[in-house]
Amino acid sequence: MRLVGSLQLALLLALTSRSAGLDIPLEVEQPPTIVTHTSGPVVALPYDHTVTIRCEARGNPPPEYRWTKDGEDFIPPHVTTNKTHHTDGTFVLHTKDLAHFKGRYQCYASNKLGTAMTEEIELIVTSIPKFPKEAIAPIVVKEGEPITLHCNPPEGVAPRKIYWMTIGLQHIEQDERVSMGIDGNLYFSNALQKDNRPDYCCFASFPRIRTIVQKNALAVVVKSLKPDNESADSSAPAEAPPVRMPGLLLPSGVQTEKVLLKGENLQLECISHGYPTPKIGWMKLGDRLPPRAQLNNFGKMLKISAVEESDGGKYMCTAKNSAGEAVHYFDVIVEEPPKWLTEPPQSQLTVIGSDVHIKCSVSGKPPPDITWRRNGEVFRDDPSSDTRVLDDTVVIHNARPEDSAVYQCEASNSHGSILANINIMIMNITPQILTRDYQEYAVILGGDIIMDCSVFSSPPPSISWTKDGLPDTIEGERAFALQNGSLQISNAEKNDNGKYSCIAYNTEGLSAVSAVLHVKDPTKIINPPQDVQIISGTTAQLMCQAEYDKSLLGTFELVWRKDGKEIPLSSEENSRYFVADGMLHIMNVNLSDQGIYTCIARTSLDEDNATALLTVLDVPDAPQNLEISEIKSPRNVRLSWVPGSDHNSSVTEFIVEYEESQWDPGKWKVLQKVPGNQATAELALHGHLNHQFRVYAVNAVGPGPPSEPTERYRTPPAAPDRNPENIKIQGHHPYQMDISWEPLLPTEHNGPGLEYKVSYRKLGVENNWTDHLVRRHLFVVRNTSAFVPYEIKIQSRNSHGWAPEPKVFTGYSGEDVPTAAPRNVAVEVINTTVLRVSWTPVPPATVRGHLGGYDVQWLRKRSLLNPNKILDECQSLSFPGNRSHAIVSGLQPFSEYRLTVNVFNKKGKGPNSDPATFNTTEGVPEQVPILTASNAQRDSILLVWGPPLEANGILTGYLLQYHLINETTLEAVDSQEINITGADTTQRKLEGLEEGSLYRFRLSACTRAGCGPPLAQESSTVVVAGDGNWRISEAVNTSQSFHIIDGLKPGAVYTIRLLAKRLFDNASIFEDVIQTQVKGVEGQRSDFSTQGWFIGTMCAVALLTLVALMACFVQKNKSGKYAGTPPPPPLQRQDMFSMEKVKEKEDLHPDVESQGMNDDTFCEYSDSDQKPLKGSSLCSLVGDSVSRDSLVDYADGGEEFDEDGSFIGEYSGPKHRGSVSEPNGPSSVTA
Repeated sequence: MRLVGSLQLALLLALTSRSAGLDIPLEVEQPPTIVTHTSGPVVALPYDHTVTIRCEARGNPPPEYRWTKDGEDFIPPHVTTNKTHHTDGTFVLHTKDLAHFKGRYQCYASNKLGTAMTEEIELIVTSIPKFPKEAIAPIVVKEGEPITLHCNPPEGVAPRKIYWMTIGLQHIEQDERVSMGIDGNLYFSNALQKDNRPDYCCFASFPRIRTIVQKNALAVVVKSLKPDNESADSSAPAEAPPVRMPGLLLPSGVQTEKVLLKGENLQLECISHGYPTPKIGWMKLGDRLPPRAQLNNFGKMLKISAVEESDGGKYMCTAKNSAGEAVHYFDVIVEEPPKWLTEPPQSQLTVIGSDVHIKCSVSGKPPPDITWRRNGEVFRDDPSSDTRVLDDTVVIHNARPEDSAVYQCEASNSHGSILANINIMIMNITPQILTRDYQEYAVILGGDIIMDCSVFSSPPPSISWTKDGLPDTIEGERAFALQNGSLQISNAEKNDNGKYSCIAYNTEGLSAVSAVLHVKDPTKIINPPQDVQIISGTTAQLMCQAEYDKSLLGTFELVWRKDGKEIPLSSEENSRYFVADGMLHIMNVNLSDQGIYTCIARTSLDEDNATALLTVLDVPDAPQNLEISEIKSPRNVRLSWVPGSDHNSSVTEFIVEYEESQWDPGKWKVLQKVPGNQATAELALHGHLNHQFRVYAVNAVGPGPPSEPTERYRTPPAAPDRNPENIKIQGHHPYQMDISWEPLLPTEHNGPGLEYKVSYRKLGVENNWTDHLVRRHLFVVRNTSAFVPYEIKIQSRNSHGWAPEPKVFTGYSGEDVPTAAPRNVAVEVINTTVLRVSWTPVPPATVRGHLGGYDVQWLRKRSLLNPNKILDECQSLSFPGNRSHAIVSGLQPFSEYRLTVNVFNKKGKGPNSDPATFNTTEGVPEQVPILTASNAQRDSILLVWGPPLEANGILTGYLLQYHLINETTLEAVDSQEINITGADTTQRKLEGLEEGSLYRFRLSACTRAGCGPPLAQESSTVVVAGDGNWRISEAVNTSQSFHIIDGLKPGAVYTIRLLAKRLFDNASIFEDVIQTQVKGVEGQRSDFSTQGWFIGTMCAVALLTLVALMACFVQKNKSGKYAGTPPPPPLQRQDMFSMEKVKEKEDLHPDVESQGMNDDTFCEYSDSDQKPLKGSSLCSLVGDSVSRDSLVDYADGGEEFDEDGSFIGEYSGPKHRGSVSEPNGPSSVTA
């Protein structure tokens, strides 16, 4: 980017400048320049407290001020002080002294380089205008003579308006005969008798000072032309005044010269006298009247607005009547005050030795006289001097510094003067760059920027720009220099960032400054607000998120405007507007919030904006102008209205409400709803009511406010329009009939004296109606037969007639209990729990009411398994309607039952039928309550179970299914099935199983009807390593807190069992597989459940539990419940206890190999994964084996089952899925 060469610049000193003074910085010495002053004339009004006359100038050194008044030196009474300029020429005059200060003022501002002066400032001091107090004699004229009433209004503050009125403030009527002139006088072309008045008053109005003054009243006496001997009220016709030649009351003479300034309004006036009243005509001699010409004041005034020089010339007015004519000539001269032909002469700065020309080009009519001054002093042409005055031009030859001064040119003629101050400065000076060095500029990417380089010098400097210290000057299409030396860069790019230098030089020297330019990213709204519709009273949210250059964070702001007006955002709690995270929240929106919202994101460099329309939805306004008109009758009217605003949500319906003053005054009720596109409703009204109506509209937002109510509208009385509804016929007692109905609303009475006629007769039996008139809405017919059908009708009536013929209803008298029982009751057993019952229905006449249905009752007498025990369990079912059979379910299999049937109605049940006795067949048994797997060996597992609680027949045996399970897929790979005969069998040892395999067992109890649902259990065979011989310790004393087993081999797998003496079949209470650890194993982990003290404590608890278990089992076994379970053979039990005993050690003496272990890790057991054992440690004596092997709780009846249906004993410990004989893997024990 490069800038074309250097720029020759006159800068602030160009002669084309339009300022009256040079725009030279105050750092440079310069003569005074008048900055501002009061323009004359200044009018001081009576109510002004002060008058300020201003004069301010700038210069270096600061100027001093002096004033003249009417050409004489004047010292102002109060001079103000300005902090910027040392002495201010402005002074203030106070009201009480104003009269002394009336005159013409001039201000002079001086320093050592010259003196500047202002034009004359005229101060006009006004007073409150008044008419002189004088006694005015009546004006006496004869009919037909002219009259002039002189006003002579006082002078005052313009504008001034004149009015002629009577004492009663009635305007004097003006026309072609009577009119007011520009001078304020009232002229009568000829006097008539009607002009006789004693109260002609002239009023002068001064609106600027809000003052009206009145002249004393003038009296006019017009003498009649009738002879004196004729009375004024003679019936003879009035004699007309004699004809008089026209003449001019205004102006006087034959010709008038009228001089006015260009641009003023020309007003030529001719007011004539004569009888008949003359007609006035106008013309311009030698030319036509201009198009702008207007005739005012009944043709007596010719007005031309904003006259031009071409409007000058001779004008003539003529006054004509039947007696002749009169003329007057106006010589109109259009002149002009002095004015500058183009512009005031300009101040100049020039070099030493040059010629200076100051031309004062003015115009005016008459031609202005030009006066030249130097520093406020008049000077004239001196042929011997280098400064010559040539009429309107001053020429300074070979100018020198001492020729520097303030020159004044004043042009004046008879209409005014104009004055110009011209600062002439003669000097040579090195360029002075006025722009601050290292000025920083910022511009938005793609924007335009101007970097200033303001220079003051004489002669004018050459200016060039460079960038980043490079010697080449900048030139290019996007960068160019302005006339004042500044550099403009268009469409800025990022590579325009950098340091720029401005270099200014002339013949006197060189100066330079630097500037730094930063190109910033533009501000852009990325998430503009969207048009939204919001319900009044809720909160509106308008999002506006913007991105901007982060270096402008301090100047970034988000501004919201509504309809072009900025929204005041406040942090006060009561403010409805706040912005959070770029979102404008408008709380409690109302209709005034609707409009166009503009979001403005701006920084100090640029801005972006986006708009959205917020539409506020509100309930409709109330309808207006409700009118009622009758349609066919006084009770059929049309209500019309004018809908209100729907507030941007279409009206869906109008609701017409009414209020009446007789029955429910003050309560409004809905009368009718009409669609939202209608504005009328036809209303059918009830009689004998005094209505008023109102309407409200409904839209999607909700119902709007109601309209103002209408005037009261009274309807005449009439017969009821309808009869009662919702008639109910009931029989609360067997021999009466209760008739009730919904009465008419009070507003439906339509008149006084409302009654109801109740008519009834037996259906199909009686022809005549029995009638009763009642006022209540209940009637009781007594002494009827039970459940007899009647016809009933109810009719309304009032004092004005009957309602229409009512409908006939059928009802029955009161019910009674049935008298007959069903016959031929038969039972068909469908299966073990369901049967079908049939019977012969009772005759309808015996029901004596509405048939409700039939009740079936059955009694379970006894179970066929235990016939000696009487149960008497009774149940029943109701079957509605008239029927002859029913299906009964929920019976118990293999039982004896007794069944009866009866009929029922609303009054009660009839007698029972003859009983039917039957037996249910055998069913399949219930699920066995417990199934445990224990004594798991390498190839066998012992299963123990309990018989089902309900056999539902004679138990014949059990069906056992077991499946080999793939432990990876959990699918069965081999299945076997065994039928176990014998109802008393409760265990089975399965042999020939695969070693270390998982099995699933399913056991079902069976009767002759089949097998019941199975109970499932899973268990695994074990992998046994070693000699396979069992070693039995001595009996464990239950008072001991633990038991130690020693002498085990390191790294060996052992199966540990805890056995109870005299327990049937040697069933184990606890069993687990462990593996002892090898000497020196590292990484031993300590677990709470494997500490020595914890193991001892758990062993003591287990032993105590064992004793309690054995006692309970022996006690329960005496009841014979498990008589079918044979005890283990004595020989087997003796062999079990005659095995080699393991010596019990009461004291713990760890061997040498365990000396390195901490005492806390003694007897630490963990599985192969180095995790503490949970529920399967050596001393956990009450694990799953107790919960699954113990039948004590089963015999007690308080059984508890886990998810698989297996039994959990009262003393069970932690729950585990499967049997305790399914170890997760060998456990390790340190030996």
